[in-house]
Amino acid sequence: MTSQILVVDDEPDIEALVVQKYRREIRSGALAFSFAGDGVEALAVLANRPDIDVVISDINMPRMDGLTLLTHLAALDHPPASMIVSAYGDMSNIRTAMNRGAFDFVTKPIDFVDFETTLQKTLRHVEVRRAEQGRTQAAERAQAALARYFSPRLAGRLAQGDATAALEGRSREVSAMFTDIAGFTTLAESLEISVLTTLLNDYLSAMIDVVFAHEGTIAKIIGDGLYVLFGAPDDQPDHPARAIACARALDAVAQTQRQRWQAQGVALGITRIGLHTGTAVVGNFGGGRFFDYAAYGDTINIAARLETANKQLGTRVCISETVVARVPGAEVRPIGDLRLRGRNQMLRAYAPVDPGPEAALAAETYRAAFALTEAGDAAALPAFATLVGQLPDDALANFHLRRLLNGERSTRIELA
Repeated sequence: MTSQILVVDDEPDIEALVVQKYRREIRSGALAFSFAGDGVEALAVLANRPDIDVVISDINMPRMDGLTLLTHLAALDHPPASMIVSAYGDMSNIRTAMNRGAFDFVTKPIDFVDFETTLQKTLRHVEVRRAEQGRTQAAERAQAALARYFSPRLAGRLAQGDATAALEGRSREVSAMFTDIAGFTTLAESLEISVLTTLLNDYLSAMIDVVFAHEGTIAKIIGDGLYVLFGAPDDQPDHPARAIACARALDAVAQTQRQRWQAQGVALGITRIGLHTGTAVVGNFGGGRFFDYAAYGDTINIAARLETANKQLGTRVCISETVVARVPGAEVRPIGDLRLRGRNQMLRAYAPVDPGPEAALAAETYRAAFALTEAGDAAALPAFATLVGQLPDDALANFHLRRLLNGERSTRIELA
């Protein structure tokens, strides 16, 4: 790579002297020189030659001296390195030059051995600075790409480190979450494009902000839905607790969004959320051409099916027992033992309890009625009937009451 050098000096023979001295380097392409007679001319050259690596400037020149030129160089977006040429013993000007950003200096009359040594040192400085800028730019590009999937903190850390190693496929325990808006496809068909675009962008922006606030990873955005991972690519020992907290926050934000849009006459449906913890194969599976950070395995399938199960259960958030067991004191109430589509094993699922003393008291009443159902006690039916009478909008209590009225006598729930 050719090093581009601008020599700024009003002495008429300086160009011939430099070209003669560096004829071999110029011929081989190692160095290329440009020349200017003063600071004004130098700035004009730099305006058209942003590739200049080093400016070597005399101090005493007409129109604009070397010290003033240094001030202008420092104001450039990408200033070149600079060497100043000063009269021997003129330490005052040399000190001023260094304070204004000069990398080094040589004295007159010029000793070309010293000049060559100083120039090579300056060019090495340029190479180091260029490499640092390259790393910074690469990190910024990587961070911009990673920020689509990871929280700003994690994206920054991955961009600065070995992201390839951190994102390579491996088996690890994660908490997986899926979200989806009920009836969104039908709603989208009825909306004007401008309204649909605004709605979806507002909704997803709010939801993604919540995920990143809980240090979750956006594995995919699927239409109006999110596929989120906790515990990858960073090790998060508390990923089940993070996932539950995030699910609660997402539910609250989605409800707020729903109310806001309904007030504008747009019948936005509820957001359904499914959450499960287990082992999955996690990594970048883009085939070398694309970035596709995702997880695969039964854990992911269960989380997706728990999200779907909300439709039949009447719930908004469905959390597996595997998650709840890892979060002591989690404020949840049991939904039942679910047989998810395509699975033989039953899975106990839970729904979060709304905050506040009234919700906590209602949850206790619900748990008592659920325990009666679990025990096969006939008192379960009047217990749920009383609860529904007190809380007619409790979808889960209504679900169990209907089951009991239809002759069900257990907490085992077969899902289509």
